[in-house]
Amino acid sequence: MRYICHWLFITSSLLYSLTTLTACAQEGVSVGKPSIFRNLIPAERLENQASLQYAEMLQEASAKHTLAAGKNAQLHRLRRIAAKIIPHAHKFNPRTSVWQWQVNLLRDNQLNAFCMPGGKIAVYSGLIEKLQLTDDEIAIVLGHEIAHALREHARERMAKNELTQIGVSLLGQNIGDGRYSGLFRAGGSLLTLKFSRSDETDADIVGLELSSRAGYDPHAGMTLWRKMTAGNKGAPPFWLSTHPSGENREREIERHLPEVMPLYQRTIR
Repeated sequence: MRYICHWLFITSSLLYSLTTLTACAQEGVSVGKPSIFRNLIPAERLENQASLQYAEMLQEASAKHTLAAGKNAQLHRLRRIAAKIIPHAHKFNPRTSVWQWQVNLLRDNQLNAFCMPGGKIAVYSGLIEKLQLTDDEIAIVLGHEIAHALREHARERMAKNELTQIGVSLLGQNIGDGRYSGLFRAGGSLLTLKFSRSDETDADIVGLELSSRAGYDPHAGMTLWRKMTAGNKGAPPFWLSTHPSGENREREIERHLPEVMPLYQRTIR
């Protein structure tokens, strides 16, 4: 009898451990695999292209004196928040281990922000100042933009655009001999690329988890979009021109709160 009890104790302990591990593995939001279309463009090549375009943008901003200097308080704030989010990016994209992350602030009244492939982030001062964003709301913005890069939406968009422009057969020939010049004919397209609504929703959901794991209240997603709607008189800002309406976004965030609140609550215990 003693051995039976001992065996039952061990079995129940193992089952508990397995259940706990499974629950931990399933924590957070549930999203599908990134589109297979992205595989038509080498990730490293796109990241290198993004790095060049980002450097050119910074050089131009510096020449116009619109690039925030290293001592800028808002820049320090952005980098502090981003530093808490970035360590959680690996879950959604293992390539982040080789990314050279950069976070910069552009002094401009636009309500704009983006994260290019490879972790090149820029936020416009108008977004922070006009909407008087809290740290939690900034984390939602950064999480959303970082999620675009992690989920490789730009890579997918460019591949689909290229398929439309040159046709499947011609693209197949280019893949065969390594010629990808046509993929980057657009030049500055990475800075102005528009994502689909499904991309935007995907980034909202993944970004919500990233900011929650970093210790920022996911409820801020709802207040952020209310501010966005009010700040743009009901129309989405330029950087969210393809997004669902603010009301739809609030409902989507509210629907995913049960998935991310435990992650946030764990950070504030």
